[in-house]
Amino acid sequence: MPAKAADKRRQDVSGPSRGKASKAGKAGSKKRDEDASTEAGDALGDLARALVKSPDQLELTEAELKQEITRTLTADNPQAPQNIVRFSFKEREYKLVDYLDQTAIHFSLNGNLIPKDSDEGRRQSIRSNIEAEKAPDETPAETSEQAEIKDEEQAGDTEAAGEEEGGEEEGAAEEEAEAAEAAEAAEAVEAEEPPPPKAPEKKLPNQFNFIERASTTPFNPLREKGCQTEPIPSLNFSATIHQWDIYDAYVEELQRMEKAKEKEKSKPQAVKKEEEKRGLRKLSHVEVQHVEPITRVAKAAKIAERMVNLNTFDDIAQDFKYFEDASDEFRAQQGTLLPLWNFQYEKTKKLAVTAISWNPKYKDLFAVGYGSYDFMKQGHGMVLLYTLKNPSFPEYIFSSDSGVMCLDFNSEHPHLIAVGFYDGNVAIYNLRKETSQPSYKSSAESGKHSGPVWQVKWQKDDMDNNSNFFSVSSDGRIVSWTLVKNELVHMDVIKLSGEGTMQGPEGLQLQTLGCGTSFDFHKKIDYLFLVGTEEGKIYKCSKSYSSQFLDVFEAHHMAVDTISWNPFHLKVFISCSSDWTVKIWDHTIKTPMFVYDLSCAVGDVAWSPYSSTVFAAVTTDGKAHVFDLNINKHEALCTQLVVTRKKNKTTHIQFNPVFPIITVGDERGLITSLKLSPNLRKMPKEKKGQEVKKGPEVEMAKLEKLLSLVREPEAKAET
Repeated sequence: MPAKAADKRRQDVSGPSRGKASKAGKAGSKKRDEDASTEAGDALGDLARALVKSPDQLELTEAELKQEITRTLTADNPQAPQNIVRFSFKEREYKLVDYLDQTAIHFSLNGNLIPKDSDEGRRQSIRSNIEAEKAPDETPAETSEQAEIKDEEQAGDTEAAGEEEGGEEEGAAEEEAEAAEAAEAAEAVEAEEPPPPKAPEKKLPNQFNFIERASTTPFNPLREKGCQTEPIPSLNFSATIHQWDIYDAYVEELQRMEKAKEKEKSKPQAVKKEEEKRGLRKLSHVEVQHVEPITRVAKAAKIAERMVNLNTFDDIAQDFKYFEDASDEFRAQQGTLLPLWNFQYEKTKKLAVTAISWNPKYKDLFAVGYGSYDFMKQGHGMVLLYTLKNPSFPEYIFSSDSGVMCLDFNSEHPHLIAVGFYDGNVAIYNLRKETSQPSYKSSAESGKHSGPVWQVKWQKDDMDNNSNFFSVSSDGRIVSWTLVKNELVHMDVIKLSGEGTMQGPEGLQLQTLGCGTSFDFHKKIDYLFLVGTEEGKIYKCSKSYSSQFLDVFEAHHMAVDTISWNPFHLKVFISCSSDWTVKIWDHTIKTPMFVYDLSCAVGDVAWSPYSSTVFAAVTTDGKAHVFDLNINKHEALCTQLVVTRKKNKTTHIQFNPVFPIITVGDERGLITSLKLSPNLRKMPKEKKGQEVKKGPEVEMAKLEKLLSLVREPEAKAET
């Protein structure tokens, strides 16, 4: 026992000492290897420092060698091509591609790792275990992981083969322990059963529409997407053109144009034939239904222009709609005129306003004739149409070689305007046609007047539904003009005779003709009309009697400028003259009912469209006078200066048929619009418990009451 214990003690002491010695030997060998490697590295470094210069190397100074050149790093790929050219179908040419993909891929690898917890990982581990059991060279307990561990252990044994025996025994003991642990782990793996496969989850149906629930990943559309195809094939063609080829082409074009003109001429005839069959009125023209693009642009521009002017003249528009002179409440016998818009065109500043006429359909549209009353300074004339919606520029412009002396709108066809000129011609302008020339015009062959045409008036259509109008001139003729088959047909209605005879050549006695200056037709009796002359007489005429007059009124001492029937009373008419007077007549009595002296030559007078007792007149001193016989039978309710410039005269005045405004024209081509104050347009007041009667009968009775007061003293004086 003592001997065995001593051997064991010697063995325990010798084991550790041997291990220490072996470790010390390993450390020494490692140090020797490191010293050898450092010596080899120093030798290589000495060889690298010995630089060999090329004979053609550039010699640089120390400053140039020390200079640092900075480089900017960008994300662009230096190997990407810069001259890629592709075909652009939009511009039909090849263009250089500005943007290219700059991504450079240095390494790419498709991975095949599978998570151990997934179903695929479990199936793969089971499959590998089964293959390991079937392999003859490997034990059943060994797995791929254990094989790797063994390979590592074998490699470690080969490295320590030159060490002492004590170290080998210790390594063997460690290997046996690890093998035992690996065997236990393998047994545990074999003991475990593979997990049962999970049943697939059942998706719940939607309780509203019973559709299986599903979701998709959002798809982000590409910002730019392009494709490249082959360019469209093209072909170069060339040919030789000779002179006869060009001639033939022109001949074909002329033939085509002639055929188109023949078709256009045949269309109106076909339309007329159809209308004749239906019994409709013959049209003098055929309207073109096609609307050109420039017409649409012009219409839009006109609307925009009116909107701009509405904003520009907003203060005047507010006065036109809302302003009422409050002072009229305290002045029952007086009224005022509020100036509104002024209408003027640059090319008419040297022309006088010779006529004003409101359109019967469009109440904001009125026509103005421009000419000259100075017979020694006659020139061109113009017809302008203005609207209250655009006072800055006329809607229509018509120019003429001779001065315009009168005009009138057709009540049944508001697009037709009859115009009389200083040279004796009459014409008709059609607003539906874009041309500035008249649609119909008289000539020396068609019976034009030999003197200035002072008045034109439209009448009702004749028995054949042809439009007609009348004109009066200084030559003493009253002519009826009818539109028949696209031409003007004239007929003399009556000739005015002078007071005496004139001795002609060879002792012949010639009867002088009267000079007509104005006329007006009765509102109810179609055949009855009045004519004023330069001698101051007023003739009552009939269309049925061309050789004699129904009556003659010794009205004025100078030329009768205007005659107008009352729109409500059938017997009353008004006249004005350059002898400073305005007279109101009953055509059954040769003496005037009312006479007003305005202390200046009267240029024009007009009845109001809303009252039988209201009328307005303008005098050459630039004033406008408004009368209301129902309020004051002796003097005007309003006398206001309209034209303030020197050497300027007012020439014409007209009431608007709907709005309470009047328009006044002067010799400088200016049209002034004025609003009537409440006293100048009084209507019957409503009384409690009584209805106010309105209408032409009431207005007629109101004027008849005033006339009866004047007739009674005259009847007593005659008796």
